[in-house]
This record gives sequence, C-alpha cells and structure tokens, in this order.
Amino acid sequence: MNRLGRIVVKEFLQLRRDRRMIPALIFGPLFQLLALGYAANSDVSDIPMLLVDQDRSAASRALVERFTSSSYFQVVGSEESLDATDPWLIKGDAQVVLVIGAGYSEAVAAGGEARVQLLVDGTDSNSAVLGLGYASRIVSTEILDRARRSSRASTAAIAATGGATARRAPPGQIELAPRVWYNPDLKSRWFYVPAILALTLMLTTMILPSMAVVREKEIGTLEQIIVTPIRPWELILGKLLPFALIGVIDLILVTFLVVHLFEVPLRGDFASLLVLTLPFLMTTLGLGLLVSTLVRNQQQAMMTSMFFLMVPMIYLSGLIFPIENMPSVIRGVTYAIPLRYYSVIIRGVFLKGAGLETLWPEMLILTAFGSTALLLASLRFRKRLD
Repeated sequence: MNRLGRIVVKEFLQLRRDRRMIPALIFGPLFQLLALGYAANSDVSDIPMLLVDQDRSAASRALVERFTSSSYFQVVGSEESLDATDPWLIKGDAQVVLVIGAGYSEAVAAGGEARVQLLVDGTDSNSAVLGLGYASRIVSTEILDRARRSSRASTAAIAATGGATARRAPPGQIELAPRVWYNPDLKSRWFYVPAILALTLMLTTMILPSMAVVREKEIGTLEQIIVTPIRPWELILGKLLPFALIGVIDLILVTFLVVHLFEVPLRGDFASLLVLTLPFLMTTLGLGLLVSTLVRNQQQAMMTSMFFLMVPMIYLSGLIFPIENMPSVIRGVTYAIPLRYYSVIIRGVFLKGAGLETLWPEMLILTAFGSTALLLASLRFRKRLD
C-alpha cells in the first residue's frame, strides 16, 4: 500500500505540473457539456410559415390563429396564389406554406370535407417531419373542437323540441387522450444532455489515461520506474486511481450543470448514479490502459481511442441513434458495447428515477466488461520499455 500510495501521489504531481492536462480533465468536459448541451436539440420552434388564405373568412382566420398561437409556427408573409410561393421556399425565407382554399368556411359550416394544404420544404428532413407532425396535431385539434361544438348544438336543438319530433343525436366522438411518461413535453434536450454526460466521462477516463501511460515512454520516466521494486499491478492501479477520482469529480460537476443549467430532472438519487457509474469508469479506464499497451506514442493512443473505441461506441450504443432502427446484425453487435448499458443507466436514473433494484443487470454487465478489460491490460502490460 505504501508503494501504491507513492505512485498515486506521483501521478497527481505529474498532472499538476502538466498545464495542458488539468484544463483537459476538468474544464474540457464542462465546455463539452455546455457546447453540446445547447447545440444538441432537435426540437423545432418558430418555423417560418407563409400563408395563402384564399377563403378570407372567420373560419380560416380561426385556423390560422391556431397555428400562430402555438410556439411552432411564425407567419412571415402572405400571398394570394400558389404561384407566388416558390421564391419563398427557394430562398429559404419560409419552410412551410399553409394553403386554405376558397370555400373552406362553407365546407366547415355544412359539415363537409374542408381541405387544407401544407407545403413543406423537405431539404431539412427532421424539421419537415416535425413541422408536419405539429401541423397535423393543430388541424386535428381544430376538427375535434368543431365536432364538439356541432354535437353540443345538436343536443341543444333536440332538447328545445322536447325530443318528440327530433332525430337521433349524432353518435359520440371518440377522443384519444395520450399521456407521455418521463418526458411529458417530449423535450429532445432531456434525451441528449444525459448522453453528453457519458461522453465527457469517456473522454476523461479512456482517452487521457491511454495517453498517460504512453507519455511515460516518451519522456523517459518509464526507465526510472523499471529499476524500482514496483509490481505491475501496483503501477497499473496507481495510474488509474487518479483518473478514476477525476472522473467522479467530473460526474459531480456535470450532473450539477445538467440539473440546474439545462433543467433535466434527476428523479433518482445521486448516490445510485454514482454507484452505477463506477463499473462504467472501471470499463473505460481498463480500455484506456489496454490501448496504451498496444501503441507507442500519444498520437497513436489518441487516434486509436477515438476512432476504434469512442466513435463506434457513440454510434452503436443507442445513446444518439435508436438501436431498434438498426439492422439485426448490427443490433447483435451492440450487446458488446459497454456504453449501451450505461446509456440505460443514466436515462433510467435521470428520467425514470430507477435505482439499483432495477438497473442491477446493467451494473453486473459493466462490471464484467471492466474486469475483462483490466485483466487483458494487465496481461499485456510488461514492466519494460518494449
């Protein structure tokens, strides 16, 4: 333990003297969270909308007001005909064109089919899909409200005639009342920001440790360590413990910003999040150490960690892209991605309030991944220069 403590103290002293490492370890994850937290937002609001109202009636104005009163659309102009809408879409001044044809109010009053056309710029497919969804929801609400008013008017007419000569009341409307759990407003930021927490931990505990061991070879200090009675496991553990502690500090800081700056709820308790994060830190530290035993310089360590570990983890973990949409072969590969299980943990703790009693399978799998990575790194590590 004395030798292990000396190694840990040596690592902290070396980190303190490296002026580039401390900002990368502490301020780098915070900057990454702030930059990606504000940028990673697929919600769409204030979509520029061009209005073509050929009916110019109270009914058409009521429909337009439903669009403008929501936070989704913003009217940027109006035209008389469809022929004048092309320049708006080509220049990008409008992304959506709402067309209300002549005779809309008569069709609504007669209970017939009132058609409304929506032209959408499909260049940005995500905004186009969301815009269509928002518009469909607004139109459906307008139709439902008019059906309710018509039903109440019919009922009043039946009551006024005493029901003797009145016809049967129209059948009742079927209303779907959806309820979204865990993210009632469907804010994409609640989905993405916890994912950034996992990315910052990977940056701190996988890429940087892999470079730290290789740096010993480059600056020549590994030769001095060779002549000491330090055992290989002591050297490995002494190098990993400081980065594990820094990873815990980053977890505390980033969680504070996620909750108080981005207002993502932490429905579970932080103690559960910390305990469930430790196996993930063990996994990333083990992978970083394993990379350091396979390369010869810091540039190779960084490239290997980024392109062969971090990037595939991000794409195949379900952290950003849904696993359910991937081909069956790729879905099978995702079971070998540790980040897949940690993404379940962070979203379970943050958004669902889950704890150890629910997420213990993911914790056991990550523990197995971490133990395997550390074992392979220890077997490959040799207390020598080559």
